[in-house]
Amino acid sequence: MSWVYVFLGFCALIILHEAGHFAAAKATGMRVESFFLFFGPTIWSFKRGETEYGIKAIPLGGYVKINGMNPEEEMPPGEEHRAYHRQKVWKRIVVAAAGPAVNIVLAFVILFAVFQIGGLQDNHGKPVVAETTENSAAAKVLQEGDRIVAVDGQSFPKATGEERIAKFGDLIRSHKCAGEPTDGCAATTPAEVTVLRNGQTKTFDITPHYSEEAKRMLLGVAWSEGGRWIPVSASTALSRSGDSMWEVVSRTATVFSHIFEAEKRKEISSVVGISDVGHEVISEGWRESFLLLALVSLSLGVINLLPILPLDGGHIFWALVEKLRRGRPVSLKVMERATIIGFAFVLMIMVIGVSNDIGRITGEGFNVSK
Repeated sequence: MSWVYVFLGFCALIILHEAGHFAAAKATGMRVESFFLFFGPTIWSFKRGETEYGIKAIPLGGYVKINGMNPEEEMPPGEEHRAYHRQKVWKRIVVAAAGPAVNIVLAFVILFAVFQIGGLQDNHGKPVVAETTENSAAAKVLQEGDRIVAVDGQSFPKATGEERIAKFGDLIRSHKCAGEPTDGCAATTPAEVTVLRNGQTKTFDITPHYSEEAKRMLLGVAWSEGGRWIPVSASTALSRSGDSMWEVVSRTATVFSHIFEAEKRKEISSVVGISDVGHEVISEGWRESFLLLALVSLSLGVINLLPILPLDGGHIFWALVEKLRRGRPVSLKVMERATIIGFAFVLMIMVIGVSNDIGRITGEGFNVSK
């Protein structure tokens, strides 16, 4: 049943995205010929006014056909003035940006609702050891339930649990192997790890090791999920929603700006991976499910703003170019070449994403619950 919820969630995001384009096009006086969910042969449709609505057979997105996006397209007699390419630049930008805008606003609304209704997770009990890596130095001294309170004498008392884990990780990574790092090589100096166990504080010297898979030094522990959800004020929910969105946007920008780096390419996922993660998180609870929906909606909005055709950002970019050219349209040949390059880029991203997802699914999976 969880796959059904994942599918319906994706459908809702697609419909809302296209509804943004549809509403903006209607509001600016453009002619909208069709509004379809999915692509390919038509399964079901109906026509109301000048627009045909329906569902197609291949579940790979959706589209709104606005007449006149191709300057050579023939318009119905008397409707030529409503063609997309004849509209003012600002109108075309509004229509192109409306879809991503809906996704971004929706993501914020979902995040705020989840934080306001469901609260935030209390990380006071973190970082707590859930398990240790077999044969690691940590496995010899640490136990399940140990709460790490300091590393190398630093405790970060004002940090949240997640922030403390991140800062402890930075300290662990500061310990280096002698020479070139190889899988399993031990650090030249041990880390001083202080834990709270059964009400007593204990300090151990634990030597980090280098992981070829993680590409960094590790202590050899997995953290307990722990924590509980606590209510927060509206201002806190607003602040956390904004912070969460900025983190996703900055990470997305980092990945695409370093697309030619192998490590960054590994972070790209396709709809296959997202649906698999969605299937996993639904079993975790409603909060996690809606948080994932917000993440996908935000990612859909941000990625569609990339300045390449056929994405929405490409239409915005070329409309701005026309504006800078003082209203002189860009030649159709240039637009066609830009579209071909854009399609090639999108196809490349899809191939990379599917390839990564196949590796994750046939390997260790997505590890959502860890």
